[in-house]
Amino acid sequence: MRVTVAVAGEDTREVEVEAGATYADLLAPLPYSAHQVSVLVDGRPVPEDAPVETDEVEVLRLVKGG
Repeated sequence: MRVTVAVAGEDTREVEVEAGATYADLLAPLPYSAHQVSVLVDGRPVPEDAPVETDEVEVLRLVKGG
């Protein structure tokens, strides 16, 4: 399954995940850990252990250095 991942304020990427993958699996190829971001589906956060059931998500960085 191909999922479009839009990182808020940054870029959009296409990530390929297998059937039954979780949102934590979706983050694996990205440079963010589940502790640094929230994954949003339709504007609502989803648990990292929930199965991916959509083809578009938004990733919101919780902490940004500066």
